[in-house]
Amino acid sequence: MESLSDLIQLLKNPLLFICRTGFKKVDSVKDLDTTISLLVDRTLSLKLTEEQVELLNELRGKFSEFPNHDLDAKKRIIQESLEIIDKIDSPELSSGIEEPQGVLSSFAERKQVLATGIQYVKGVGPRIAALLKRKGIVTIEDALFYLPRSYEDRRNIKPISRAVPGNRETLRGRILGLGVVSYGRRRIFEMVIGDESGTVIAKWFNFNEAYLSHLKRRYSKGETVVISGKIEAFRYQREVLHPDIEVIKEDGDESLHFKRIVPKYSEAEGLHQKTIRRIMKNVVDRYGCEIPDAVPRSISERLGLPDVAVAFERIHFPKNEDDFDRLVDGRSAYHRRIIFDEFFFLELGLALRKRGLVLGKGIAFRVNNNIPERLENLIGFSLTGAQRRVIGEIADDMAKPHPMNRLIQGDVGSGKTVVAFAAALVAAENDYQAAFMAPTEILAEQHFATLRPLAEGFGLSMALLTSNMNSTRRREVYPKINAGEINVVVGTHAIIQEGVGFSKLGLGIIDEQHRFGVVQRASLKKKGINPDILVMTATPIPRTLAMTVYGDLDVSIIDEMPPGRLPVRTQVYHERQRKRVYEIVADEISRGFQAFIVYPLIEESETVDLMNATTMYEHLQKDVFPDYCLALLHGRMKGEEKEAVMQSFKQGSVQILVSTTVIEVGIDVPRATLMVIEHAERFGLSQLHQLRGRVGRGEHSSQCILLAQFKKSDEARKRLEIMEETNDGFRIAEEDLAIRGPGDFFGVRQSGLPDFRVANIIRDAKVLNEARREAFDLVSKDPLLQDPKHHFMKESLKQRWKGRLQLAGIG
Repeated sequence: MESLSDLIQLLKNPLLFICRTGFKKVDSVKDLDTTISLLVDRTLSLKLTEEQVELLNELRGKFSEFPNHDLDAKKRIIQESLEIIDKIDSPELSSGIEEPQGVLSSFAERKQVLATGIQYVKGVGPRIAALLKRKGIVTIEDALFYLPRSYEDRRNIKPISRAVPGNRETLRGRILGLGVVSYGRRRIFEMVIGDESGTVIAKWFNFNEAYLSHLKRRYSKGETVVISGKIEAFRYQREVLHPDIEVIKEDGDESLHFKRIVPKYSEAEGLHQKTIRRIMKNVVDRYGCEIPDAVPRSISERLGLPDVAVAFERIHFPKNEDDFDRLVDGRSAYHRRIIFDEFFFLELGLALRKRGLVLGKGIAFRVNNNIPERLENLIGFSLTGAQRRVIGEIADDMAKPHPMNRLIQGDVGSGKTVVAFAAALVAAENDYQAAFMAPTEILAEQHFATLRPLAEGFGLSMALLTSNMNSTRRREVYPKINAGEINVVVGTHAIIQEGVGFSKLGLGIIDEQHRFGVVQRASLKKKGINPDILVMTATPIPRTLAMTVYGDLDVSIIDEMPPGRLPVRTQVYHERQRKRVYEIVADEISRGFQAFIVYPLIEESETVDLMNATTMYEHLQKDVFPDYCLALLHGRMKGEEKEAVMQSFKQGSVQILVSTTVIEVGIDVPRATLMVIEHAERFGLSQLHQLRGRVGRGEHSSQCILLAQFKKSDEARKRLEIMEETNDGFRIAEEDLAIRGPGDFFGVRQSGLPDFRVANIIRDAKVLNEARREAFDLVSKDPLLQDPKHHFMKESLKQRWKGRLQLAGIG
C-alpha cells in the first residue's frame, strides 16, 4: 500500500524539477495537470483528515486550467501548490488521522485484501500478471469486476448430426483434419470436426499469414474441441464460419469448462479462455466473500437482491438452473445486484449533497413578479415561453430561505444570458451583489458587452474582471467590489482569486459549467455566505444523464428558440470537393458576410496526420484567398492578442477567421454566416454542435460545412449524418450518449463522480431509478448516517467518493 509520504514526494517531484530549472522547463513536463490530478486521486484513497482532503481538492483545482495560463500565472500556481503540499504533510494535520476500529477495521482489512496484486493469486505469477494488466486487471478487485462478455450453453450438447442449419449451436467433437483449401484464387482454412454421429466443417476466410500460423500452432489433429456459431448448410454438409472455438483437454477440471453454462471472457493475446476461467475460479472461490456487502440488508431483501458474494459467484460461474438468456443480456438478478450497488452509492452521495443544501441557511430574496415584463420593455422584444418559465423557477428558488442550486440547460442561442440577468437583477434589487463567471476571457468580455446595456437600463453598475487586467485597473476595481459599489461582476476565474472580496455576494452564476472544476465553484461560493448558485450550460445533457450527474441540482431547461432564428443548413463534403468548399466561402464573403474555418490542431504534429490551423492559415491567405483579410486564433495566444483578433472579426475588418476549437463556446458575430469544420470526422457530436452554434446568430441564413476525409469509422459516419439531420441540441445529446456510452459522454469523467464499472445509465435506467429512490429515502431517515447498521455503508460511500463529498452542493 502507498503511504502518504510516498505520494507527497511524487506530487512534489515534477514541481521541484520545474523550479530547479528556473521555470524554463515548465512546458516540457508533459500532461502536468493530468499527472497531478491522478496523484491527488491516489492520495485521496488514503485515510486522511478533513483538512487534508480539502487541501488536496484545492491542489487539484490549481491545475484544472493550467495549460491555458501564461508563464507568470504558471509560476504562481507551482509555488502556491508546493505550499499546499507542505501543509498536507505537516505534523499538525497528520496527527488528526485516527486508526479505524471494530467494524471499520474489518472494512479496511477487506479493502486491503482486494487491493492485493493479481500476481499473488494461484495460477498467475509475473508473466500472466503482465498479460492481465493489458486488460486493466491489476488487483484482485479488478479481477472480480472483469465480468464475462458472454456465455456459452454447454449443459446439454447435442450430437453433430442433430445440429439445425440456421440455429446457433454449440457442438463437441474431435479434429479429424485441418489445413488451407484453395477455391480458385480464394484460400480458406478448414477444420473437419466429428463425433460418432457425423461431421461439421469450421471455416475461416480472409486471414493473413500471422493469423494462419496462429491457427496451425493452436490446433492439432486428434484434439477435442468445443465450437459455437451459426450452422450453415452447403452441398449437403454442415459448416460454421469463424466459430468460437476452444480446445478441451482431459486435465481433471473438465467440470469447469463443460456440462455447464460457461463464461466467455474478453481475451488478451497469450491468454486463452481456459486459463482466464481457471484464474477467475480461484479469485471468486477465495476472494468473492471479501467484497463488502454494504447496501443495507432491509433494502436488498425488499428488492429481492442476492448477497453481493453470491452475485459475483453466479455471474462468473452460473449454476445450471440459471436463466441463460438473462445472463447473456446482462439482465440476471446477479447482474442487477452489482449494477444496483454502483447506482446506489452514486445516488447516496448525491442525496447527502442535496440534503446539505436544503438544510443550509440561505438568503430569502424579495422577488417582484413582473421581471419578464420589465426585461421586455428594456430589450424591445418578447421573451419565449421557456425563458419566462425558467425565470419563474429561479424566482421561486431565490425567495426560499435556503440556497438555490439550479442548472439551466439551453441550446446555443436559446437566451440563457437574459435569464441569468433576471436572477442578477433580483439580487441587486435586494442590495446583494452577483458574480458571473465564464471560462474564457473572450466569453467573459462578450457577456460583459451583452449585459452592460441591460444593467445600465436598470441603473446597476457592472465591472469586468480578467487575469489580464493591469494593476492600475485592479487597484481601481477591487475596492469598489469590496465596498459593494459594483452590483454585478463579470469575469473569468479571476473572480475567485484571493485579492477579490465582495461586500455582500448573494448570487454566483457559472457559465459553461463543465469548464470549471468542483473546487473553483466551491471557491466562488465561499466569496459570500451561502449565496445562491446558478449554473448554465449550452451543452445539452440527456435527462437521464442530467439526473445522474446533477442529481443534487434542480434542472431547468430552455427548450424553445427565439422567434426568427433560422436553422443552420449543414452538409458533409469530402476532400475531393475541397475546391467547391472554397468557392462557397468566397461567394459568402463577396456578399458581405464572414466565415470561420476551424482545424483540430494548432501546429503540425509528428504523431497525427491532420491539417493544422497555423500552416493552413498561411496557405489560405497566400494561395486561396489572397484578396481577403484572414486572421488566426488559437488557445496559445496571449489574451490581448486573442481579443484584438476577435474585435477585428466582430467589426468586419477580418473576413475569414482561421481557428482551433477555442471558438467553440460563446463567440457571437451576427454577420458570420458560414462555418467550415476541417477533419469533421475527428470531432465529437457535442463539439460539432457547439462549433456550428457560432453561426446563425443573426437574421441571415447560415450554413455549416463538415469537411471530412472519405475514410472514417462507422461512428464518425453516424455523427456526421446526425449533424446533417438535425439542429436540435437535445436530440444530438441523446444520440451522442447512445454512440459513445455514458462513460465517455462529455463531462462525466471530469464531474467528480464515482466511476461505473458495470452499470450503464441507458440500459439500466430502471435500476437507476430504484437506487435513487432508496438512497434518497434512506438519507431522509438517517441524514448523518449515524445508525450503527449503516457503518459498512458509510465507509463504502467514503471510499467510493474519495473525499469528494466535502464539496456538497456545488455540482
